[in-house]
Amino acid sequence: MRLAVQLSVAVALVPLAWILWTVVVKGLPAVTGSTWFTHSLSGLSAGTPGGGVYHAIVGTLLQGAVCSVIAIPSGILVAVHLVEYGGGTRLGRITTFAVDVLAGVPSIVAALFIYALWVATFGFDRSGIAVSLALVLLMVPMVVRSTEEMLRIVPADLREASYALGVPQWKTIARVVLPTALPGIVTGVMLAIARVLGETAPLLILVGYAPFINFDLGAGEMGTLPGLIVDQMNNPNPVGLDRMWGSALTLIAMVALLGGIATLVARRSAARRSG
Repeated sequence: MRLAVQLSVAVALVPLAWILWTVVVKGLPAVTGSTWFTHSLSGLSAGTPGGGVYHAIVGTLLQGAVCSVIAIPSGILVAVHLVEYGGGTRLGRITTFAVDVLAGVPSIVAALFIYALWVATFGFDRSGIAVSLALVLLMVPMVVRSTEEMLRIVPADLREASYALGVPQWKTIARVVLPTALPGIVTGVMLAIARVLGETAPLLILVGYAPFINFDLGAGEMGTLPGLIVDQMNNPNPVGLDRMWGSALTLIAMVALLGGIATLVARRSAARRSG
């Protein structure tokens, strides 16, 4: 049985290792360029070498930051309500059903919903804000589920001890439950952020790609790493292929960095709690 499990793990790791190796080999020449992280592609033609992904990194981080500001507090509060207050109530059951449905919604459906609401109904322009709102719909159920699981594994004895000392429930949640579950919550949140940063459908529908830097999320096209990959995929020149693979490697590196930060924060929080 142990051998069967090990073989299954090895089979699952083969495509992952293959993908990583392909992206690294094909994307490393572009990433190691002197202007890759410091310049944009503004003013460069399709076949002109040079430039970088500074504009795409900025756009990706801005959209992810706005999405996180909305989705993280909302998701954590919903999870606290389900676990600590209304898990067995009618509102709790409806909320759980809604989160389950939202978790299964494809990204393109979320993007179309935001387009119908934000652009077609309210009359706003296609922009980075609209993309962030679509990413919120995709990120909230992930934050809710991960936070909910972490809150459920907090020992009930901790809550009961706090109640026995006369501490109100809301303060018990804020001072005992959430700090105890913090390492797992942080890990889940960081993984959710990494997940939504690579979404492409909302970018294609809700904002156009721009080869220059745009700090205004409310108007204009924006450069993002997934958008840059799609744009350079249609570039027939070898320079475009190098940029495409380099952008893919940069995106994977960002996701890996967020995962590493989540692991480091979780370990430090756990060590601080145990110490």
